Amino acid sequence: MLAIIGGSGLTQLASLDLIRREVVRTPFGEPSGALTFGRLCSRPVVFLARHGYGHTIPPHRVNYQANLWALHQAKVDAIISVASVGGIRADLCPGSLVVPHQIIDYTWGRKSTFHEGSEAPVVHVDFTDPYEQALRQRILRAAAAAGEAVADGAVYAATQGPRLETAAEINRLERDGCDVVGMTGMPEAVLARELGIPYAAINVVANYAAGRAARASGICFDSIDTVLREAMGRVRRVLDHICEA
Repeated sequence: MLAIIGGSGLTQLASLDLIRREVVRTPFGEPSGALTFGRLCSRPVVFLARHGYGHTIPPHRVNYQANLWALHQAKVDAIISVASVGGIRADLCPGSLVVPHQIIDYTWGRKSTFHEGSEAPVVHVDFTDPYEQALRQRILRAAAAAGEAVADGAVYAATQGPRLETAAEINRLERDGCDVVGMTGMPEAVLARELGIPYAAINVVANYAAGRAARASGICFDSIDTVLREAMGRVRRVLDHICEA
């Protein structure tokens, strides 16, 4: 069963044939909301809104451990994350869809492992490729079948939030090799890896990052909702094609 974690702009799947909603308890507390089980193009899917179904949970307050554990308990075999980002690389303008291939983690203070506590053994996981390659290719093939342009590959900078970055911080991220910037990619990706669940992402560029393009003087919040509404419709078409394959 495929799991879809929806971020800003994707708090529900309109095309999901709803079967049930299930409130889940985990050893790590409560997830962001109930799991929504249904069928998408006849395929079983479970959906979870990362920020809550009313979009009330900021990035640094998301209980990533509980979210991933809840999906693990639901026995999902793959997770696709959908998240909005700021575009750093020049060709990644608002409205672009991106399938990232790497992460640089700038977050702090988040619970980033299931293996902790005085009695827990030290566990290391290989995180060379944070996104599962076969699942990335599945997304790219579905996008091509849907006729949707998707950028293949980007380095995702995971920042703490909830504030947006300064122009100087974006300059630093660019020097570090980052192409897009968001606030929710970590520790979500590494927790999926610890659980052995293939994980990949579709990023939607909601705005130019601070100090970029025509909005060098600041972020234009008025246009972000419009961009996300249009782009998330395209994401839904890609997801439909993933489930048709």
